[in-house]
Amino acid sequence: MYLGLDLGTSGLKALLIREDQSVVAEATAPLTVQRPHPGWSEQDPESWIAACRTALAELGDLSAVRAVGLSGQMHGATLVGADDRALRPCLLWNDTRAHEEAAAMDDAEARRVTGNIVFPGFTAPKVEWVRRNEPDIFAATRLVLLPKDYLRLWLTGEAWSDMSDAAGTAWLDVGARDWSDAMLERSGLSRKHMPAITEGSRVAGRISAACAAETSLPEGVPVAGGGGDNAASAVGTGAVAPGQGFVSLGTSGVLFVSSASYAPAPETAVHTFCHAVPDTWHQMAVILSATDSLEWAARLTGRGAADLGSVEMAPPGRALFLPYLGGERTPHNDAAVRGAALGLEHATDAQALARAVMEGVAFAFRDGLDALVATGTPVERLLAVGGGARSDTWLRMVATALDRPLEVPAEEGYGAALGACRLAMMADGHGTEVAAAPAIARTVEPETSMRGAYDEATELYRAAYDAVRRF
Repeated sequence: MYLGLDLGTSGLKALLIREDQSVVAEATAPLTVQRPHPGWSEQDPESWIAACRTALAELGDLSAVRAVGLSGQMHGATLVGADDRALRPCLLWNDTRAHEEAAAMDDAEARRVTGNIVFPGFTAPKVEWVRRNEPDIFAATRLVLLPKDYLRLWLTGEAWSDMSDAAGTAWLDVGARDWSDAMLERSGLSRKHMPAITEGSRVAGRISAACAAETSLPEGVPVAGGGGDNAASAVGTGAVAPGQGFVSLGTSGVLFVSSASYAPAPETAVHTFCHAVPDTWHQMAVILSATDSLEWAARLTGRGAADLGSVEMAPPGRALFLPYLGGERTPHNDAAVRGAALGLEHATDAQALARAVMEGVAFAFRDGLDALVATGTPVERLLAVGGGARSDTWLRMVATALDRPLEVPAEEGYGAALGACRLAMMADGHGTEVAAAPAIARTVEPETSMRGAYDEATELYRAAYDAVRRF
């Protein structure tokens, strides 16, 4: 059997599969986010370990596990001291406090080395924020780890990461697939502060005696390098060949496409990262609040998100929503911009607001697609994944905004946890053929009758950004 652990923002998922990839068991343990100040987003790394213990216990006997794979939320700055414990709460991917540090680091040389804009959510500017504001914490830092790799440290006692996750730090030479000494030096760091890195499909540590003693995992079982959540999701959906990709309607929104070569275009604010499998890269357009925007509307109206989102598709109305609740990445790279609802009137009710929120996320995906196409990367096939993909209406909105069909897997679960399992299989000797595309239940086609209305609304959406970014 193979075990995949996916450390998300709202929960940790554990998935246990057989060699034929049929599911043996799965478990989820919830996590919470702390927001002590505007723009801050933190989690206690010890809560990840507690969640992992809970999920593993729920799975039952793990003595037959042959390998473990890891996936996790990217960019988190987990500063570890001499005792292998976190020195402070982890600064998460959607923490934007380091926007000034990011702007100072984002120059032509950084873009040349990393292939990306230095976004405020990336790891390096957040560590720089700690260096400036919490110098005692910085001085005590022995290791800087990404969230899933803090779990690995508990599982194995070893410090490793993989190429796909490391690519989101602003310390990796993404083309060379190695740490950049020059970029580390800018942060007052060196390789001794970094985990060793390898490909996501290769062995990166083994289950330690200490971990085996408190779980039923066998000592010495290999742990794969794994991947950042989106790269692992791509392995789970079979998006490893050039042009294959997915649209993820999760807490954030991601438009992901695999590529066979390194072709950065940082001026577009598209992310160019290593994939979790060797000699492959990928590009992503990222929006920071997708289902998070609908959850916000649910809290505002006192309605459940699923109930609020059960609307019928119609041509866009007067209400317009910009989902920039915590800033935005692609294509704006704007940590300061905030969301807005425009065109409200007496007739605007909770359902009209929900429709505007869902449409606004669809328009944000259109912005992302246009940026991605501008890089020259072909987009040949897109699957729909994530919790928001359960809404047929929302998928039709996104398909119409993108003017591209979206394929829906026949079964849920083709995401990061399965990708982690598949990477564990590869680390155990299987080839990349285990990363097959899933069976497709249906294809959601664009609503051709609404294409013109969606194009017009997208232009209004873009004009609204130009207005609200001044506030």
